[in-house]
Amino acid sequence: MAAVNHTDSRPGTFLLVGIPGLERFHLWISVPFFSMYTFALLGNLVLLFIIFREQSLHKPMYLFLSALTVADLLLSTSTVPRMLAIFWFRARGISFGACLAQVFLVHFIFVAESAILVAMAFDRYVAICNPLRYVTLLTPSIIWRIEVAAVVRSLCIVLPLVFLLQRLSYCRNHVIPHSYCEHMGVARLACTSIKVDAVYCLTITLLSVGIDVVFIFVSYGLILRAVFQLPSTGARLKAMGTCGSHLCSIFLFYTPAFFSVLTHRFGGHSIPRHIHILLANLYVVVPPMLNPVIYGAKNKRIRESLLCMLAWTGRWGN
Repeated sequence: MAAVNHTDSRPGTFLLVGIPGLERFHLWISVPFFSMYTFALLGNLVLLFIIFREQSLHKPMYLFLSALTVADLLLSTSTVPRMLAIFWFRARGISFGACLAQVFLVHFIFVAESAILVAMAFDRYVAICNPLRYVTLLTPSIIWRIEVAAVVRSLCIVLPLVFLLQRLSYCRNHVIPHSYCEHMGVARLACTSIKVDAVYCLTITLLSVGIDVVFIFVSYGLILRAVFQLPSTGARLKAMGTCGSHLCSIFLFYTPAFFSVLTHRFGGHSIPRHIHILLANLYVVVPPMLNPVIYGAKNKRIRESLLCMLAWTGRWGN
């Protein structure tokens, strides 16, 4: 308990609670989380293997999908193992440096994944609205630059969060009522003003992710206009069918994220804390688990490649 009550400006250790109020159910809660994490790992690794193995999938849409897959793997792996350690072994202690690293990773991946979804929306816009220029507009070098730009933007946005946390003095309780370290959860433990942290966090959410959402809406507005100008219903359905997987990923990514942000800001007292934390935990494991399923089920090329791989594995086993 000494680690909890000392008054150093920079604590040596924080304590992660897990899901506050549901501690006695941690072992049971760990079962679905472990299952979802295992499925997410296998699904995303198989998807990556298929994309890099099949030469026919080395196209813009699939290169952006591979970037999304890597982001999903990093997001779940940076949070779920620590979460399971709390649930299984009550390993609640986390060093100040490790906590800051987790804060950086969680927010960095979130901003980067949002940018990747914008790039995928642009890819669909070019494919449907300017199909003749698709190959010339989205060359491998352009895709590489887009992905590097997404990483650089995320670094520029998220690094200040870490420095803001480092400048704070932590002389209160060092218990974090969460399963992993995130910016405002750590900042609230400070005994100095966190107004700058709160304003910066809200501002970057609105100016980065909010603008990303606007770009996605604009892209799909233009896509819908182009689709409705197609001569036949079959052509319209085929065109929109190529966007189905991306739309599902957008829904999975932004819905829980904005719900969490809005409820933290405006519904913090009306919604129980354990609901907030449980939803935050699901956010880091459910989209990574479902994205490979969505793209595998909706995309014929990926599905055929997976069946060929399974058939080859079966012959090898025999």
